[in-house]
Amino acid sequence: MTINQIQDRIVEDFNQFDDWMDKYALLIDLGNGLEPLEDQYKVPQNIIEGCQSRVWLHAEMKEELIHFKAESDAIIVKGIVALLLEVFTGRTPDEILQAEVYFVDKIGLKEHLSPTRSNGLVAMLKQIKLYALAFKTRNS
Repeated sequence: MTINQIQDRIVEDFNQFDDWMDKYALLIDLGNGLEPLEDQYKVPQNIIEGCQSRVWLHAEMKEELIHFKAESDAIIVKGIVALLLEVFTGRTPDEILQAEVYFVDKIGLKEHLSPTRSNGLVAMLKQIKLYALAFKTRNS
């Protein structure tokens, strides 16, 4: 499945609901399904700056694909993290760098987040792209 196919499926999943309370419930379920991050990765250098809550993001390259692990101490943010991992884990650096992230706008998430949570989402996306750039540069 391509990044865009995954984004389209996410949009489809969220569009099943009209009420934002139901969409928040879906986000919470996604966050609850997120694999806990090992303590060894909950270190200051893995914290995303700019997030209202604490978010740790770890990346490693295996067989030319980037694998992300992440966790947050806030339930809604944990769901957002789960969506981002679903979209970007197991991708090449080029796929990540070339991806246009549109599911956030299409599901209406941006306008339903507080300004600080919205800034945190932007910071998470930026960090994912920075990891991709770093791995691409290192492997060139």
